[in-house]
Amino acid sequence: MKQLEKGSKKLLNAWAFYDWANSVYALVISSSIFPLYYGALFRIKGIEEIPLFGLSIRSESLISYITALGFLCVAILSPLLSGIADYMGNKKTFLKFFCYMGGLSCMGLYFFSLDNIIFGLLTYMLALIGFWGSLVFYNSYLPDIAFPEQQDSISAKGYGLGYIGSVILLIINLVMVMKYEIFGFENQLKAMQFSFVMVGLWWIGFSQYTYRYLPDYKNGKKIKGQIIFNGFKELQKVWSQLKEIKPLRRYLGAFFVYSMAVQTVMIIAAYFGEQEVEWGSDEKRTMGLIVSILLIQLIAVFGAIMTSKASAKFGNIKVLMVINFLWILICIYAYFVVTPNEFYIAAACVGLVMGGIQSLSRSTYSKFIPKTQDTTSFFSFYDVAEKIGIVIGMFLYGYIADITGKMQNAILFLIIFFVAGLLLLTRVPRE
Repeated sequence: MKQLEKGSKKLLNAWAFYDWANSVYALVISSSIFPLYYGALFRIKGIEEIPLFGLSIRSESLISYITALGFLCVAILSPLLSGIADYMGNKKTFLKFFCYMGGLSCMGLYFFSLDNIIFGLLTYMLALIGFWGSLVFYNSYLPDIAFPEQQDSISAKGYGLGYIGSVILLIINLVMVMKYEIFGFENQLKAMQFSFVMVGLWWIGFSQYTYRYLPDYKNGKKIKGQIIFNGFKELQKVWSQLKEIKPLRRYLGAFFVYSMAVQTVMIIAAYFGEQEVEWGSDEKRTMGLIVSILLIQLIAVFGAIMTSKASAKFGNIKVLMVINFLWILICIYAYFVVTPNEFYIAAACVGLVMGGIQSLSRSTYSKFIPKTQDTTSFFSFYDVAEKIGIVIGMFLYGYIADITGKMQNAILFLIIFFVAGLLLLTRVPRE
């Protein structure tokens, strides 16, 4: 098939459609159905801990550790494979590899059980690596397929397609789980298991449209020893340049600290709601948690818009300081959350500041980057810093929850990072 020209409508739409394909992982697996399924397995057996490698680990701590390990793999693999892909021009091959690995791993979650926990956790981790790993190469295609003046609009279109597609599948899965008899399932758990298979089929199936039109830049070059570590060399260059750019260095330090807590709260929100809130019944728990996730998604869009307007009026750093302060209040409030209505309020608040802090953090970083420098390398550094922050945050969260026996204590502990982030932001130049 003839390669489409850069900037063509069909090529741009094909690229954006990958968001429709892969976003179902983030909403169904990461945020809603799988956390419900995971918690139900422990609840049915009447246990809170599971023996593993000679240790007795709490359920919420175990998933935190595995999530941290998955993000550590992504943080290591991303610059390594990006350097190879840039040299050999085979980013499409890597995109497909991570997509298929992630999609097949989602389908493999059908067999997740406490009796075969190691296999289940490995499948969960591979799905995580597949999703985040594919995003590295998907995002890197943007400057290749779109001109600068097209990039903002097509990126936003991808985000919108991802939101619509993932919500559609989540609603279908919710109906399946709540009305499992109509669909011929024995119980809610079986319906949840089938939803994991649907995610994998959706992700792999719809991505084929993207692969049909995305260009392939293979150049026939072979891997050489020095090429393998090109990505890490680029990160090292950025690290060296940070010493000379004090505003960027100070901002990145603040971002690294508060991002640990932000990303951790976003990942564990569903597990917290599943386990710590008194829903009253399994049906109410399922419906309530999914409604909460949808609430967060909807309000996050509104929060991002409001944050953008506030930053235009008051400045990025001041608004980020206010958002960090709001996160501190949310964590304090979450410590006392027990009832469903209290959790809905917490979810709404998280959605409001989640969308804002993510979008504003990235745009603020872009403003501090010198215009004469390689922006790709700087954003690769930003991405790796964010992933390492998630690793540290998830590990500490799991550890605190494990030694104290209460998830609320771990959330309260995250306040330290928001306070530190707020203080570090006071040292960043306002302009």
